[in-house]
Amino acid sequence: MLIHPQFDPVAIQLGPLAIHWYGLMYLVGFGLFLWLGHVRIKQQPDCGWNGKDLDDFLTWAVLGVIVGGRLGEVLFYQPGYYLAHPAEILMVWKGGMSFHGGFIGVLAAMLLFARKKGVSFWQISDFVAPLVPTGLAAGRIGNFINGELWGRIASHDLPWAMIFPHVDAMPRHPSQLYQAALEGLALFVILWLFSARRRPLGQVSAVFLTGYGSFRFIAEFFRTPDAGIFGQSDIISMGQWLSLPMIVAGLVLYRYFGRRTTIKGNM
Repeated sequence: MLIHPQFDPVAIQLGPLAIHWYGLMYLVGFGLFLWLGHVRIKQQPDCGWNGKDLDDFLTWAVLGVIVGGRLGEVLFYQPGYYLAHPAEILMVWKGGMSFHGGFIGVLAAMLLFARKKGVSFWQISDFVAPLVPTGLAAGRIGNFINGELWGRIASHDLPWAMIFPHVDAMPRHPSQLYQAALEGLALFVILWLFSARRRPLGQVSAVFLTGYGSFRFIAEFFRTPDAGIFGQSDIISMGQWLSLPMIVAGLVLYRYFGRRTTIKGNM
């Protein structure tokens, strides 16, 4: 069996300033977003985006990810704790972030950005969706480095079963890496290829919703379930409850947009 390397969560120490691996992974995610965005603009010059639009939107998105992700952690997973310790809500390095909260924050950012540009929300989200999964992969690698969000107990015969010494001596699924592969790399490939051709407005966004929700739902079977607002359950986890609406909404929207003849327009 493999043993988790027990990485130091601090990547760089500059006197009193500590730069954590998890924070660096966020920077990697945002950097990949920008790079892939510029690649897509070159590939699809009629998409209506330019470099300035991309830079402007990233500022909105960063705020949405941080504020939404933290509030999601507070409201979805540990409301009782943070009600008793409100000062810790701002301590983003303590207690983590919620993807679903960050997703809601980015939705708000896209709505505001679309209003500012005077275009459809779906024109914004269709361009943004394929740029997101690599950032999700970077975040899950950050979880792995931190040794958090570990998996459920696995068979001793599983070649890649891993012991997390700070948890116990049981072999576990390295579920962080499963999520990096599914929600990150696999979803990126699907969205990048699907969006390479012109699609009805909104369908790329619908594929993102269905794809992420489905991959997250699957990965949760290998991840130790979190104790959320519905309590802790080994049958349906909090992450799965939050992913179900995404799957349903994605399927409904895909069919709805598929019936329309409008193709993605310029911004």
